[in-house]
Amino acid sequence: MTVRWGILSTARINRKFLDGLAGSSDGEAVAVASRDADRAAAYARERGIPRAYGSYDELLADPEIDAVYISLPNAPHLEWSRRALEAGKHVLCEKPLSAAPGEVEAAFDVAEREGRLLMEAFMYRHHPQTARLVELVADGAIGRLRLIRASFSFPLRDPADVRLSRDLAGGALMDVGCYCVNAARLLGGEAEQVNAFQMIGGDGVDIVFVGSMRFPHTVLAHFDAGFRLAARHDLEVVGEDGTLYVSDPWHCVSPGIDLRRADGVERIEIPAANPYTLEADNFAAAIRGEAPPLLGRADAVDQARTIEALYGAAAGGPSVR
Repeated sequence: MTVRWGILSTARINRKFLDGLAGSSDGEAVAVASRDADRAAAYARERGIPRAYGSYDELLADPEIDAVYISLPNAPHLEWSRRALEAGKHVLCEKPLSAAPGEVEAAFDVAEREGRLLMEAFMYRHHPQTARLVELVADGAIGRLRLIRASFSFPLRDPADVRLSRDLAGGALMDVGCYCVNAARLLGGEAEQVNAFQMIGGDGVDIVFVGSMRFPHTVLAHFDAGFRLAARHDLEVVGEDGTLYVSDPWHCVSPGIDLRRADGVERIEIPAANPYTLEADNFAAAIRGEAPPLLGRADAVDQARTIEALYGAAAGGPSVR
């Protein structure tokens, strides 16, 4: 079964997903929708997509679409995820689903009721670099895990960018900091306590966000993310006997892990792979019942819970348990 995909919006991130989908033997893009019919038609011609729709509802009504990729701004993620699920479509929604854990739970309830798959699209989680990192920590390559440090930032120049809109749930934590939070949770478990600070800009969103988390077994994490910082993206995992350093943890364009111990540095090579292709392949296999989805309800709900707590701490209150 080849999964027939509909693309909800003409956002820039679509290019990466569609390029990844082109490398998959399990899926094809058959339709795209925009609120502007002419824009949808032009986008479909440019990308060789057979059908274009001038509204999202029209696309969801297409019976020949199996799954929907949602790349809308953050605020309407859950609304359109629910609508798509209720229309009988499987849903791969770009991160983050939401900063409201109760609403994320409700969306997965809809997916369960409708017998459809809902997954949060953290594509880096599908790359073999991430799997190898988790394996090295579990195997004791750095001894007992103690600290996780992450960064993801870039200078955002356009004042009209949707990521600077409060109404659209923009902000550095939601856009790029969520990767840092996700990786810390992947390695540390469920956070027990968080603290955070933020710099406000745009029309009232965080343009720089710094957070810290405490996990079980005395594992600590700290990260920074922002739109008013130089381009940076790295992940360091520190144990009692060594560290694992990843210079390209999120995009995975130049994969590889440095294992640093007292006796020197070992470079662990990771094969090149398109994480969007792997994401689409996993989603298709999960639809067919051949493999579990890599990311499910528990991960998405805890991600939203942690983001909610970080924003609560950054709002000026004490550290949040």
